[in-house]
Amino acid sequence: MATPVLEMRNVEKNFGGVRAIDNFSVTLEPGKIHGLIGPNGAGKTTIFNNITGIYAPDSGKIIFNGTDITGSAPHRVAQLGIGRTFQNIRLFSNLSVLSNVVIASNLDATYNMADAIFKTKKYREREKHLEEKAMDLLEVVGLADKANEQANSLPYGHQRKLEIARAMALDPKLLLLDEPAAGMNAEESVELVNFVRQIRERFDITILMIEHHMDVVTNLCDHVTVLNFGKTICVGTPEEVKSDPEVIRAY
Repeated sequence: MATPVLEMRNVEKNFGGVRAIDNFSVTLEPGKIHGLIGPNGAGKTTIFNNITGIYAPDSGKIIFNGTDITGSAPHRVAQLGIGRTFQNIRLFSNLSVLSNVVIASNLDATYNMADAIFKTKKYREREKHLEEKAMDLLEVVGLADKANEQANSLPYGHQRKLEIARAMALDPKLLLLDEPAAGMNAEESVELVNFVRQIRERFDITILMIEHHMDVVTNLCDHVTVLNFGKTICVGTPEEVKSDPEVIRAY
């Protein structure tokens, strides 16, 4: 049996007297898309923040590709191969589309400060490589022709794609998508579903996705975990969770 890409074992996180995550466990199989759904305040983004090192769990374990990453720093988590997007798009709005992806790649840069200051051959070669890689990613997400445009000039759906390109810049093995369809209309949501499928297949990547659009969840996810007040109330296929009485009550 293949090693799970991610395991969260009995993870708990408290903020003051509030238990945001209550004994949460999940196992992500390689190449699958797993949905994380639930009402606002259910603890979904807190789970992402524990995986990526923004918060450290109060108890429990987080295992990525067999390595314990519980409480690891965010840069370490990214270097190991976990990329993420955010519910509220986080781009360098006044920079070009290309620069946004190049900057995201710089965690993987091999030159030092002196190389950057004096623009040594090592620096120039590495920057050229990062630009070429960024252009390849923009080609994949359909934004290559927008490379020199300012990021905040893009339509909303294209900004979402750019954020995913940024998340993919470090060749992650696990991609965390936080409400990628937020603010999209029905047509844009259908396009997003096809786009995420293409990303999964092209890069052979595992995806954990928070989403409120049930049509997106139904059409994309292999399995779904439903949360309410930090507790898991149901795990199953999209069809199974949609018909579960406790899920219906929670929504």
